[in-house]
Amino acid sequence: MASLQDQLLKAGLTTKQKTRQANSDKRKKKKQSRSGVEHEKSLQEQVKEDLEKSKQDKAAKDTALNADINEQLAQKENHLRIQQTLQHHQLKRIDGETVYNYTFNSKVKKLFVDAITHRALVNGRLAICGLDDITYVVTAETAAKVATLNAEVILVQNDKVESDTVDEDDPYAEFQIPDDLMW
Repeated sequence: MASLQDQLLKAGLTTKQKTRQANSDKRKKKKQSRSGVEHEKSLQEQVKEDLEKSKQDKAAKDTALNADINEQLAQKENHLRIQQTLQHHQLKRIDGETVYNYTFNSKVKKLFVDAITHRALVNGRLAICGLDDITYVVTAETAAKVATLNAEVILVQNDKVESDTVDEDDPYAEFQIPDDLMW
């Protein structure tokens, strides 16, 4: 009766070189086991280690993916919170003939406001915020709240002017310098 290798060779399922390689591997394993030196781990131990390593890799990958998803959700929540705050606290009916220039997305924009709003913007009582290519005029307190969430949203927030009174000893008191020039 022919061996399994002979049967596989006759059927054309394997080649002579593969059978020689298999025989030499078989002899090497026998020799190692006879000499008592076992360099390779058993197949079951190796499979267990590979399985454990793949589980650890998958767990690390899942943890990193979850962290990314949580960060994206936090950013989206922060963006929506800012948008809701700006829409809710936006000042309306401020249209006028006075032009207030500001920069938004590295472009100079014009905002037509009334004189009271213009003065409040210059004095720092009002601020201009921009989000998603929309401009919002809000109070300084609202701008401060928004700045705690994302300071890049604030486009214009001037320092507050303490008072409009003039010092009596000032030699140039009668020559007022405008703090914003109208072109």
